[in-house]
Amino acid sequence: METIAESAAPPRNGIRPLPAAAALTALGVVYGDIGTSALYGFKQAADAAGNVSPQTVMGIVSVIFWALLLIVSFKYAILIMRADNRGEGGIVALLALLDVRRAPHGSWRASLMIVGLIGAALLYGDGVITPAISVLSAVEGLKLDAPRLAPAVVPISIAILIGLFLVQRKGTAFIGNIFGPVMLVWFLTLAVLGLRGIIGAPSILGALSPHYALMYLAQSPPGIGFAVLGAAFLTVTGAEAMYADMGHFGSLPIRLGWFGVVFPALALNYFGQGALLLADSHAIKNPFYLLAPGWAHYPMVAFATVATIIASQAIISGAYSLTQQAIQLGFLPRLRVLHTASQEKGQIYMPLVNWLLAAGTLGAVLVFGSSDALGGAYGIAVSLLMAVTTGLAALVALQWGYNPVLVAAVNGFFLIIELVFVAANATKLIEGGWFPLLMAFVVAFLMLTWRTGYALLEQQRSRMRQREDEFTDWVVESRPIRLPGAAAIFTAAASGIPLALTHHLKHNRVLHERMLLVSATTTDAPRVDPADRVELVPVGAGIMRVILYFGFMEHPDIMGGLKLTCRDPALSDIDPERITFYSRRIMVIPSGKVPGMAVWRQRLFAAMHLNANLPAAYYGVPAAQVVEVGLEVEI
Repeated sequence: METIAESAAPPRNGIRPLPAAAALTALGVVYGDIGTSALYGFKQAADAAGNVSPQTVMGIVSVIFWALLLIVSFKYAILIMRADNRGEGGIVALLALLDVRRAPHGSWRASLMIVGLIGAALLYGDGVITPAISVLSAVEGLKLDAPRLAPAVVPISIAILIGLFLVQRKGTAFIGNIFGPVMLVWFLTLAVLGLRGIIGAPSILGALSPHYALMYLAQSPPGIGFAVLGAAFLTVTGAEAMYADMGHFGSLPIRLGWFGVVFPALALNYFGQGALLLADSHAIKNPFYLLAPGWAHYPMVAFATVATIIASQAIISGAYSLTQQAIQLGFLPRLRVLHTASQEKGQIYMPLVNWLLAAGTLGAVLVFGSSDALGGAYGIAVSLLMAVTTGLAALVALQWGYNPVLVAAVNGFFLIIELVFVAANATKLIEGGWFPLLMAFVVAFLMLTWRTGYALLEQQRSRMRQREDEFTDWVVESRPIRLPGAAAIFTAAASGIPLALTHHLKHNRVLHERMLLVSATTTDAPRVDPADRVELVPVGAGIMRVILYFGFMEHPDIMGGLKLTCRDPALSDIDPERITFYSRRIMVIPSGKVPGMAVWRQRLFAAMHLNANLPAAYYGVPAAQVVEVGLEVEI
């Protein structure tokens, strides 16, 4: 997932753990998804081939090995992780680096924003499919020794997933602490099982040569070759987490984890599964579990279930983090955010996101019913996302002054490979590939509707706002009653007087002696240093504009920002705990009079705006200090 589980990441207290310790933690958070692909990736590719001849097995193992080497090792670990935004990675960081938010409408940068939003939306489709296919594939191991349990696979999987989504509100601090050690044992187990299989048929090591992959794909009928490529791609899903979580662990620990543990373990396991098929073609029914001795099947089912729960947890928490970033950058309405641990800012829980993911994941389990069927739905969203990431990273490299010929050659090489995988996965569109694409389309459409609608709303509000000099003159001339103490009012703009304040003064004829116009501005940096958090702009008549800057990875802490603000000598007499906050509640009236959006989309935006979290609640202002002011704005 795009930003995997800040909740399981190390504390951001300015001190990074040692690379080895950070790499251990990253094993559970970053590599849970790709690490559990061994459960189903090879089997899906072998099933797609339709036979298990030695040439086929050697070809499939070679395709998987070189996909891991080229896409994960070279592209992500070595190349893409260089395109960081002050240490942060992921598609949102790429959009911030390209400065698409401030791009003029109709420009090529504005088009990039749409491409980036689609890429981000694809992650939600991936986030729904990953827990479903991972848990199903783990539980399906029960069918090996107890075929009569086959009807219970789906109910058991649903029970596990429901339990996983139910515990989200409790936070994941404890689980996060055991992610790394558990997954280290998991990868060591993968390696040992793989070695066991290789010893039985060491000739499988010949698949290290890429000519087996090329010869198999060249000699196979196009339909079968594409089907194998699409299935083999499942073994690299989860690689994007390396880039997305770079800011949590650092590039060195993530690379250490991949090259030191994960890549060798996965390679050994896939070679071991291939060797098992060379020795016994009947092992095709479940080559992963059959690598283990018979007495270990049930323990392996339990262990695999734990590993898939860890992978699913990282995906779910990553969805929270991605959603928070999208809200910060203005791509989604404010949603309710709960902090599940007072000592760790990254641990958040978003109820709406949690239950929408739960509905999608459980729906996928019920609709498809098996990991084999879900294989048809998996891969297309991730392959498209990888292609988008490669394209955006190339533009960043050009922006940074790299040689255009070198950028075109390197990124073009990886883009061609990924477009081949996109085409291969497109053959699974009818089998289930439509499912994540439909989800991605809905999310991207809602994002674009919100962003366009909010721009229209802000355009209307800017026309209605008084100029600052007009308002201060009005205050001086009308002489309203000045109440003792201070009040703050939220405003989305960095200039002009908020409509709620004008409305309040016009009808109530009172004003506090000190008024703070508070706005939270999201920067294109991941985080903002506290020293650069506050900007003060005097307005006059006892009014001060307070602009608080936050990074797109941060949740805006208005009370913390005001405490910093009140350290300024000009505001040192104000106690933030006693400030009265005026919060606007705007009712959007869709009229169709404002060009730029169809009336039905205006109605959709109005419904989204109505259900968005109010500023005071989103920013964590105590309810006892809040006074709401209602307004109607027509768009």
